[in-house]
Amino acid sequence: MTNRRRWLWAIQAAVAVVVVWLVYRSLQRNWAEFRALEVHLALRPGWLGAALVTVFATYVFYIEAWRRLLAGWDQHIGLRAAARAWCLSNLGRYIPGKVWSITGLVVLAQRDGVRGSAAAASAVAFQALVLGTGVAIVAGATPHVTSALRLVVGFSIAAASLTVLVWGPTARWLGRMMAESSPLRPLPLSAVGAGALMMLLGWLTYGLSFWLFIRGLLPDPRISILTASGVFTLSYILGTLALFAPGGIGVREVVLISLLTPYLGSGGAVATSVGSRVLLTIGEVGAALIAIALARTAPSSEPRPE
Repeated sequence: MTNRRRWLWAIQAAVAVVVVWLVYRSLQRNWAEFRALEVHLALRPGWLGAALVTVFATYVFYIEAWRRLLAGWDQHIGLRAAARAWCLSNLGRYIPGKVWSITGLVVLAQRDGVRGSAAAASAVAFQALVLGTGVAIVAGATPHVTSALRLVVGFSIAAASLTVLVWGPTARWLGRMMAESSPLRPLPLSAVGAGALMMLLGWLTYGLSFWLFIRGLLPDPRISILTASGVFTLSYILGTLALFAPGGIGVREVVLISLLTPYLGSGGAVATSVGSRVLLTIGEVGAALIAIALARTAPSSEPRPE
């Protein structure tokens, strides 16, 4: 292993240690709140295990959505390398400042041979798809939980962001702003469609995971998969948009409690919001560790997606 690679692994390990410590602090705080609740729980390990597995399935769809966007700019990255870059950068959400996850994704993608302008543009396109497809899920599943104006504004922001990358003049202008020697060509609509499809599937599995988790936590919960999916998606989007909240901590929980109380009662809503944070954090850390292990055992070259 070269000195450069040793330094890269050392920096990566140091960042991982810091993130794991921050995640541990978050889990410790949430667990104390969770144990203080006076609510009857009915823990079902089978349902909870299924919820965690479904979270991992969600990550597969999201990683593939990112790969489809990169492929639109003729930039290809193997699945193992993409999983490592996406899962590690995803932990950056827990570090104060929303730029860390995006910056990490760009840096790690460049390390695996992706052109800088395409890596940065793919991160923007990915976030736009997260917002746009998430709004579509909320509008289709639970349109009553928020105003139509907010949904329209959210979708318009996502569409405007994607338009900058799809339309030729703005895409080339953006490439020049990044000081790239070769211009950034427009993102094909086929790549946007493929990425959006993967993202929609990811939101659906996220919603299913949340519903499975509720079934595994509370006795006889009276909430449908459709409602659980819409509520979870809205809370996730609002947590992501809250620039002051690392990982959306606090914002997502408040939204979940307010929207779930009519279905689960106040105690059940609080238990679900706190427990869901614990589940997702375990999933994010676990996925990052698995991705690192797979990347370390990967062959020197992986087949590129066509």
